[in-house]
Amino acid sequence: MPDATDADGLTVGQISARLGVTVRALHHWDEIGLARPSLRTASGYRLYTAGDLERLHRIVVYRELGLGLDRIRAVLDDSTADVPAALRAQRSQIAERVAHLRQLSAGLDRMIEAHERGLLLTVEQQAAVFGPRWDPDWPAQARRRYGNTTQWLQYAEGSAARGPEEWQAVADAVSELDRALGDAMDAGVTPGSPEADRLVERHRDVFASYFPLTRQMQVCLGRRFEADPEFAAHYDGIRTGLATWFRRIVDASARAHGIDPDTATWE
Repeated sequence: MPDATDADGLTVGQISARLGVTVRALHHWDEIGLARPSLRTASGYRLYTAGDLERLHRIVVYRELGLGLDRIRAVLDDSTADVPAALRAQRSQIAERVAHLRQLSAGLDRMIEAHERGLLLTVEQQAAVFGPRWDPDWPAQARRRYGNTTQWLQYAEGSAARGPEEWQAVADAVSELDRALGDAMDAGVTPGSPEADRLVERHRDVFASYFPLTRQMQVCLGRRFEADPEFAAHYDGIRTGLATWFRRIVDASARAHGIDPDTATWE
């Protein structure tokens, strides 16, 4: 490598500032033979000529387009390389990445909206899925009441992935469970019986559509269904006394799993 004075070329620091690449990257490209400075000073410092700078410009451009260093070397050094074909291939890869990023962006928008609204259905869709008695303001009320809880986050993340068909499946599962609970109470199913315990497990499975429900949480929920006027009205509207009966079968199942319903907490 010829010796030169400082006036004959640009230093590594000057090239770094001009091209916006790190000194470390320039040293690496020198070490692997991708872009070596043509000159050195008597003191051994690298100096880049105008020709070196032109090559570095091309490396920076190709790197920003996403080409790997080996591919860049081939494009620059192989006289038989089909540069347009290489760039077209890279353009196709970039187009795929752009499409993927757009999908991610749309998913993030839905996730943000789900965290803020809870239910990503129009008022008309909500009425069609949940019935005419559904109040479209309920999700907003739930957000104000439970928005800082882990369960709301779990519910929102599930909601972001659901459209009308998925919510219809959830609503159908809830309705079928409600009918099964009413039929079981009419049939005289007793708390602690195998059939009652199966219904308790089925309730936990159905409720997992909203968020995972532990047995202790289920006990707390059963008590709320009985004590809260709105919940009690829903269950007692299916069968008189169903809210209390449901609480009793949940309590019995909890005892069978070593949980004292009187001390159960939301955890």
